[in-house]
Amino acid sequence: MALQPGSWGGSRRLLRQLRDLMQSGGQWQDRLDAVVGLIGDAMVAEVCSLYVMRAGEVLELFATRGLRREAVHRTRLRLGEGIIGDIASTGRPLALQDAQRHPNFAYRPETGEEIYHSMLGVPLLRDRRVIGVLAVQNKTRRTYGEDEVEALETVSMVLAEMISAAGLIGEEEGRHRDSLASLPARLSAVTLNEGIGMGAAVLHERDIVIRHVLAEDIDLELGRLEAAITEMHEALAELLERHDLGGDGEHTEVLETYRMFAEDRGWTGRLREAIRSGLTAEAAVQLVLTDMRQRMGRARDPYIRERYADLEDLANRLQRHLAGGPATEDDLPEDMVLVARSLGPAELLDYDPRRLRAVALEDGSPTSHVAIIARALGIPMIGRCRELLARVQPGDFMIIDGGGGQALLRPRQSVRQNFADAIALRNRRQAAQAALRTLPADTRDGENIALLANAGLLADLEQLDDFGAQGIGLYRTEVPFMVRESFPDVAEQIDIYSRVLDLAGERPVTFRTLDIGGDKALPYWNEQLDENPALGWRAIRIGLDRPAMLRQQLRALLIAGAGRHLRVMFPMVSEVNELLQARALLDLELERHLQRGGAAPARLEVGVMLEVPALIWQLPVLFPRVDFVSIGSNDLFQFLFAIDRGNPRLARRYDVLCPPLLSLLRFLAEEARRHRVPLSLCGEMAGHPLEALALLGCGIKSLSMPPGNVGAIRVMVRSLELAPLKEYVTYLSGLANSSIRGHLRAYALDHEIAL
Repeated sequence: MALQPGSWGGSRRLLRQLRDLMQSGGQWQDRLDAVVGLIGDAMVAEVCSLYVMRAGEVLELFATRGLRREAVHRTRLRLGEGIIGDIASTGRPLALQDAQRHPNFAYRPETGEEIYHSMLGVPLLRDRRVIGVLAVQNKTRRTYGEDEVEALETVSMVLAEMISAAGLIGEEEGRHRDSLASLPARLSAVTLNEGIGMGAAVLHERDIVIRHVLAEDIDLELGRLEAAITEMHEALAELLERHDLGGDGEHTEVLETYRMFAEDRGWTGRLREAIRSGLTAEAAVQLVLTDMRQRMGRARDPYIRERYADLEDLANRLQRHLAGGPATEDDLPEDMVLVARSLGPAELLDYDPRRLRAVALEDGSPTSHVAIIARALGIPMIGRCRELLARVQPGDFMIIDGGGGQALLRPRQSVRQNFADAIALRNRRQAAQAALRTLPADTRDGENIALLANAGLLADLEQLDDFGAQGIGLYRTEVPFMVRESFPDVAEQIDIYSRVLDLAGERPVTFRTLDIGGDKALPYWNEQLDENPALGWRAIRIGLDRPAMLRQQLRALLIAGAGRHLRVMFPMVSEVNELLQARALLDLELERHLQRGGAAPARLEVGVMLEVPALIWQLPVLFPRVDFVSIGSNDLFQFLFAIDRGNPRLARRYDVLCPPLLSLLRFLAEEARRHRVPLSLCGEMAGHPLEALALLGCGIKSLSMPPGNVGAIRVMVRSLELAPLKEYVTYLSGLANSSIRGHLRAYALDHEIAL
């Protein structure tokens, strides 16, 4: 009997035989030997082998039909070793005409596999964790088709659920994990939302064991699915209503998008199709989830891959309704840190925000839906924390340092106390800063400093009054594009920009045109990735190559800015001619707008973001053609020192507080003053008191930063005298040191400058 490819259910007869074998009595080895024999026959393969992940990330040959019997429980491959190890490390299937020519091929003489050439292997996945590999081999150089790959994936999914349900593996692996449980540890991560939180670790459990894979009654399973979907929709509606976050920001759009995702007919149609192929409702949900994981995992666009978290959230929510269990535990600690591989936005709302102190994820990114919700709730969050789930035990005390991008596991009492003191100090400082938020940011010698906020979410603008920002120095227009599933048309963009200007009131807003490409991808943007994204096709380069897209955005900005003060900034400008081309498109749209009876902006200012060093040698030509310039310190620093800011090996090799960068910033400030062009700086430097102190000393008097940092910078500004600071920074910029951080901190201490 050959397995019939092309449908998720594969051969119902084969799946039933697998179920009966796994549930039958007798020795496990006998049952597994029979299983690989059945699968090998169905795939018309001379060899079928099952490898299981053991403690220490070692794959052990558990059963085979075709390889030598003595290799069973003797042949072992480390994760990443050989083709089997490669499949396990990537979690993706691999089909090869001639496996022995593959660079990862690892020959094991005890197996006798030298006579076999073609190979198809698929991972056994359980809760997104690889628990083994299923592989078939043939003597001929066979080409395995997509249908055959899909059929074997279906079998592997069913087999993984059966193995997990039977408890065949896990005890030894648990002992291995427990060996690190008592030791303190520090894990690096990426900041998704700043802040510090401490508490007991609560693992977001999703491991729902599916004990019945094959349906006895198709109609009954379809009925169970419909009932569970209805219950899920009702529960979701109640959940989202209970957690009304207020406002009309992107967090609201995220939740509405999530609600529509839950009602997507394509998703529910695939579930019904899987049930009709012979699976239970639970197995159908798991199979569709596994299939979507593979499809999204192969997508190059990171935003599309991140949307898998939303789908996984829905799938596990539906599984709980099928099982009839509660959505969350009631006996959670008063101070908890939520730990998960990934989270959907509604899953975060399942937890009581009064108890939730922080969130730590193995996956995630700043543009993920759950990160947007966390920012709206004010919950510290980190992501891309490697080995998180392998190192954390339920109940472990954890400290999440959102600003520092780290998780501290089981810290010593002295470390706990230090962070508790830091939280208390932060609370006192925030109270003091709030008391000063209406006061001007004037130095002690009478110089006014403009403190502006960076924004990308409407929720950021709602904080302007809370922190006393004087305006928006950088509105990242790409962020609303990144949380949508399709490109917003002109009407949608007009609505976004109008709401931004309304919330800002009389305060100025600088709109940066789309800075997409590089590490900022759109879910509907299917362009080929650059080998070096930071230096690739991005920002103004895309806008000029796709002028219709840029013109639509400029049109929306002009309509939203009618009768108001409108500031438009073009990013990643490398030569003045790029600015002239972009300005020409803006002029065309303005002329079109006026011809159609639209009102002109009360004041229109055009500027550039200076982040490419080549533009520095064009300042005499640039300054007469712009109304303002904003330094993008993040990219300028990266390009100036030829470093990848995301490379952990280089993260601390170069310091922004170094004489070369300070000399450059002093030069830019002087040239801007000489040409009477307003100069500001936006980037990470502006939001940290010590770095901001250096910027003021360089002559830059307009700083744009995250809203929450404005208060601390205001306190620092009001405690200093600018004239002597500029003299000292001029001296420091002439030193040969790799960093002047220590010198500047000592100066601040000597002059009682609040840092």
